[in-house]
Amino acid sequence: MDWLDALILGLIQGLAEYLPISSSGHLEIFREILGLKISGEDALQFDLILHAATVCSTIVILWPMFKKLCVSFFTFRKDKDFYYVCKILLSCIPVGIVGVFFKDYVKELFGDGLLIVGICLCVTAILLAFAYLYDHGYIRLHSQRGDGNLIPASQGRDITWFDSFIIGCAQAVAVLPGLSRSGTTIATGILLGDKRDKVASFSFLMVIIPILGEALLDVKDMLGESASAESIGALPMIVGFLTAFIVGCCACRWMLELVKKGKLIWFALYCVVMGVICILW
Repeated sequence: MDWLDALILGLIQGLAEYLPISSSGHLEIFREILGLKISGEDALQFDLILHAATVCSTIVILWPMFKKLCVSFFTFRKDKDFYYVCKILLSCIPVGIVGVFFKDYVKELFGDGLLIVGICLCVTAILLAFAYLYDHGYIRLHSQRGDGNLIPASQGRDITWFDSFIIGCAQAVAVLPGLSRSGTTIATGILLGDKRDKVASFSFLMVIIPILGEALLDVKDMLGESASAESIGALPMIVGFLTAFIVGCCACRWMLELVKKGKLIWFALYCVVMGVICILW
């Protein structure tokens, strides 16, 4: 891998981590396009760098909220911010169980080829389309108030404990390559009747702990593997990190605005087109 490959993959990670189009799926697609055959320790190191960059992007863009939550939680204030962090921790339980006990089994069962990526992209498209139709009143799942009328997601409720766990289960399912984590969790929150802006922020914050946990597992795997014959090198690592971080900051801010405006249907159309291309490939 040279610096240009790292630049492209960093760009893809920065965009696809926040936009509901699946970062894992698009990284696999572009590795195929670029003809990159990195594996083992090298692949783990580079993926670790890219994910660390997007975690930093989330913290930077949501810093006022992130700082307030950390202060409240670590000083045990028992206010709404303290319980918000507790809801985030609750949402991390399902994906933590999958990551610790079933990660290797999932990889072995589904693999990471373009066929599974294409199928999961189509599933992402269905989820996004379903959430859009529900949000705009074209379909009806449940009533949100006593008179039987449906409240749009932009005027919906705050995230409850039950919602946190269900959104966490959606995140656990999204470990499949091509199934967008942000798309799955945001769509699930909207379908539960939560406010769009609340769901978007919750979705981006809830991924920080699983990514850090996955990083620890990756470090363990790297320590257990023999050294690769050819390292990726420092320059591609730096370029990949900086690109993913800078693009991630822009994509995170952009996605927060798009979710508020309810524009997810365009990503559904993109995912179904890209999914069909991957399946036919």
